[in-house]
Amino acid sequence: MAKAYEEIADELRARIRGGLLAPGDRLPSEADLIRSTGRSGPTVQQALRVLQSEGLIERQHGRGTFVRRPRVRVRRSNARHQWEKDRARAPERQRLATGATEHDTGLTVDDLVFHAAYREIEAPQEIAAALGVAKGTALVERAYRTRYSAERNPFGLVTSYLIRGLVEGNPDLLDEAKEPWPGGTSNQLRTVGIEIDRVEERVTARPPTVEEAAELGLPPGTSVLVLRKILYDTDDRVVEMSDVTLPGDRTEMLFTTHLERW
Repeated sequence: MAKAYEEIADELRARIRGGLLAPGDRLPSEADLIRSTGRSGPTVQQALRVLQSEGLIERQHGRGTFVRRPRVRVRRSNARHQWEKDRARAPERQRLATGATEHDTGLTVDDLVFHAAYREIEAPQEIAAALGVAKGTALVERAYRTRYSAERNPFGLVTSYLIRGLVEGNPDLLDEAKEPWPGGTSNQLRTVGIEIDRVEERVTARPPTVEEAAELGLPPGTSVLVLRKILYDTDDRVVEMSDVTLPGDRTEMLFTTHLERW
């Protein structure tokens, strides 16, 4: 026999999936649900927690509980790396027209809100080891956030590291005001004579931190995908490393491997 909170959750779930409550609609308040169902406050709250954990509703502080709007999904394919390298040599007008996020989402430049923040740091041991430099080496740390203008949360949390000594020949690469950069990192590195030879990516999954869950707008119980991307140049040097934290509820990783024919 279904528990009382499950009966309430079942009814609300059916109304959402049946379209009686559309994305963005406000749910009845807890007080209204208590009156209409004849159940206790804790029972109603448990029912709402179930729906929130399923990603069907979201609670907005001071406003109420709403049917969660479908989020734009991101498909990251390993084919994007060749696309980015080819684009690095394209005319500026072409590079301005679209970027990696547009490539992954199908959105346009005008659909997006972009933010970049740079700072110079001394490489801590773990990052220094990944970059193949000494601890304390001067780095440019770059934080990126891009979101769909109709949504409040970014597609992912990106932190990128460049070795300052490799890029300081072009002062524009030290200036966050030059972002968004047409052609991205591949074109940035090209301006200082660096050609990308290969990209190494490692993907793991874990529960988000409290801060990550809040910034990404994750339903309770949703994991994040953590991608570490390392770029090597044609001299086999590590020239850039980035850590990307992606929401597990709206990110698809697509890996296509073309095999030689017999």
